[in-house]
Amino acid sequence: MKKLLALLLALAMVFALAACGGSEAPAEEAPAEDAAAEAPAEAPAEEGALNVGVFYYNYADTYISSVRAALDAELDALGITYTDYDGNNSQTTQNEGIQTALTNGCNLLIVNMVTSGSTDVANEIISMANGVPVIFFNRAVENDGEEGTVLNAYDSICFIGTDAPEAGHLQGKMVGEYVLENYDAVDLNGDGVISYAMFKGDEANVEAIYRTQYGVEDADAVLTEAGKPALEYFDASNSSKYQVDLQGAWSAQAATDYMNTNLAQYNEANGNMIELIICNNDNMAEGCIAALNAAGYNNADGGTTIPVFGVDATAAAQELIAAGKMTGTVKQDAEGMAKAIAEVAAAVGEGTAMTDAIATVASSADMYSVAEGIANKLFVAYAPFTA
Repeated sequence: MKKLLALLLALAMVFALAACGGSEAPAEEAPAEDAAAEAPAEAPAEEGALNVGVFYYNYADTYISSVRAALDAELDALGITYTDYDGNNSQTTQNEGIQTALTNGCNLLIVNMVTSGSTDVANEIISMANGVPVIFFNRAVENDGEEGTVLNAYDSICFIGTDAPEAGHLQGKMVGEYVLENYDAVDLNGDGVISYAMFKGDEANVEAIYRTQYGVEDADAVLTEAGKPALEYFDASNSSKYQVDLQGAWSAQAATDYMNTNLAQYNEANGNMIELIICNNDNMAEGCIAALNAAGYNNADGGTTIPVFGVDATAAAQELIAAGKMTGTVKQDAEGMAKAIAEVAAAVGEGTAMTDAIATVASSADMYSVAEGIANKLFVAYAPFTA
């Protein structure tokens, strides 16, 4: 009897162990089955997520560095994956970066073209994109007089930037009004005519062309309407009436070098001092101020200050204005531009048409407007800045 009980007890233990082993296997397999079920749900999200390539013409440009910092922050806040690329002022380098990004799965391009105002370059980038949406920004994608020839030809692209002539008009009016109000102080040699220097950032850049033109023309209009003579370029032998950064980099160093050379010949001792300086951007204004400081001007110490005007309202320029070393600039809103770019990118990533995304941003703030006849071209307004 005892042997029978022992046998029955042993059999019961075997069955119990077998039952435990059978319950563990399905339990271990269940997570694998769950994971397999979840994979298809995750895959579309990965495939549909934005992978953005952001291409800057030159990291070294002070204004562009401001846009980059602001745009990085906006994209981070939206949770958008992106990679920044430095064109280093070379269109070839930028194009190579674009091709690499597309090969690596980039599905939206944000491009600050190196070669501003070139329809050929814009079309080449669009061709490389092959249907991938492109948000061009800051630097014009079309030649002057060819507005809409690129932008109106594609549904998958847009441009976010500024109305190129606006900065020149604002700067010219600012210059004219300042000179008129301070005429005797600006006229250092007392000859009744204001001698000016003009610094152009890039020979072919649309913004530079308009700023160079209207920065003087509009100032002259203010002066002549008040009965004062028009501004006079300091170097009568220079028929262009400007000095240009030959590298197209709008650099402070180029302006400093020019001004150092200018001041060796045109100065108070010779009675032909440059009495006013107009620059296409704040980088070049800073460069001019560095040369003036070295020559004893614009040191905010009670000595002579030569009025210097720029464009962009960079942090450095605002500090110089506050210190009394620079007179004024025109604000190009880096944060406003970055916000518009990021919002359009997010909307396009969700399937919104470019023109609809542009229209939505345009309606969100007074600083934005849509170009007449070009529904995918968004302007970010300039504003004068003097304090």
